Amino acid sequence: MHKTNCLIIGGGLAGLYVALQIKDKNVTILTKKDIKKTNTYLAQGGIAAEMTSDISSLEKHINDTLRAGAWHNNQEATKNLVFEAKENILELIDLGVNFDKDTKGQIYRTLEGGHSTSRILHAGGDATGKAIMDALIAQVLSKDNIEIISDSMAIDLLVDNNTCYGVTYLDNEENLKHIYSDVTVVATGGLGGIYKFSTNPKYATGDGIGLVARANGELSDLEFIQFHPTAFYDSLEKNQCFLISEAVRGEGAYLFNSEGERFMKSYSDLMELAPRDIVSQSIIKEMYDTWNVCVYLDATHLGIEKLKRRFPTIYGECLKRGYKMEQDLIPVIPVQHYSIGGIKTDLLGKTSIQNLYANGECASTGVHGANRLASNSLLECIVFGNRIARDINSSKESIKEFEKVQIPQNLNISYKPVKIEIAEIMDKYVGVIRTKEQLEIAKKIVKKHLENLKRNPNNSKNYYQVLNIATSAYLVIESAIARPKSIGCHYII
Repeated sequence: MHKTNCLIIGGGLAGLYVALQIKDKNVTILTKKDIKKTNTYLAQGGIAAEMTSDISSLEKHINDTLRAGAWHNNQEATKNLVFEAKENILELIDLGVNFDKDTKGQIYRTLEGGHSTSRILHAGGDATGKAIMDALIAQVLSKDNIEIISDSMAIDLLVDNNTCYGVTYLDNEENLKHIYSDVTVVATGGLGGIYKFSTNPKYATGDGIGLVARANGELSDLEFIQFHPTAFYDSLEKNQCFLISEAVRGEGAYLFNSEGERFMKSYSDLMELAPRDIVSQSIIKEMYDTWNVCVYLDATHLGIEKLKRRFPTIYGECLKRGYKMEQDLIPVIPVQHYSIGGIKTDLLGKTSIQNLYANGECASTGVHGANRLASNSLLECIVFGNRIARDINSSKESIKEFEKVQIPQNLNISYKPVKIEIAEIMDKYVGVIRTKEQLEIAKKIVKKHLENLKRNPNNSKNYYQVLNIATSAYLVIESAIARPKSIGCHYII
């Protein structure tokens, strides 16, 4: 019988940071893939943080976050996010994260969309997520109290009387197993796999939302799906869209339509540095107006030396695709990037189910409001991860064993056609700009698939991934229909 004090489902920053803050308790990390295959690893731009105690600077970050979120934010959560940034950044540094520094040896800070000042810390130029994860993985592997179970998928929470006691999962050979725990943290990342085009890997299938929905836990704000304005257009036929970081525009790049117009001046005084919802919606409108399939990012004036130094990953990826950033316009288009809503949590990361926490993209803390401010996502992971760990450190043991649940046999069924249809429906009808009629069409189609999946359960990872996709997609659509007025990245006409 596998028992642990703290079970963490997910191996990205949201999970590992919690694990490293747990004191004097055994921790088990359950990951669907290898621990290096997470969304955090892909994070380019950086992490927003005011490394000061100056109240006016902190209030600016709060106001920028609230403004980007269309004032739909939980203001207390947003205050905690900003005021606790510095201590958690210093903790990352203690854990071995080396943020990029300027010529004077000070941490280099840059500007991104929606920010009124340069407060974005980055590492490895445009490989911040990788730099953070490499440091944290090394720390996790050195800890005697932390074990990692990889290539294993959580399929259901063990819940009795609205209290979570662990999880049922399928191991790397798809054997059904259980882990019993005092507390459980869901840190499963995003749901980009429900869309045809996303910056997320295809294995980001809304697993946390599916787990908590099946356990009747509370979810919130799922209609708010953020679309990143600048994914590389030529990469759209691949499994995962390559992201051109917000930071490129932060360093001064421009956006042009197919007619050579720098169009953002017509939509926002902040132009290319407007919040993501405004930029994405503006790009879609320009594509409609000019009858073109994309717009263009112009970074030619930044010069080859700066581009290679500041954006080595992006420069290399563009070069692979036949584009030189110092001389070519880069074709870009908005694609799904981030789920703002998710599992509803309080200020300590607690969900509506006792002994169950959620952290990171799968959680709905309220800090992002109706649209996330650039580079606040990694900050959310560490600030609320620290809050969760502090609460867990003071918790008592409450392990309870369950009888094994009877699960149908593992049938070799391909669910690819279902996944493809849902992804195409989400892209077509639940995108940057929505209509009530389109949402109703999408709801009808996805509901049919979801009901069919529930009627025909199967003990396989493929089944549970597509079940989570259908569940997450349906809940996103339902939430969008329930909000008839536009706000933030929920734009309905």
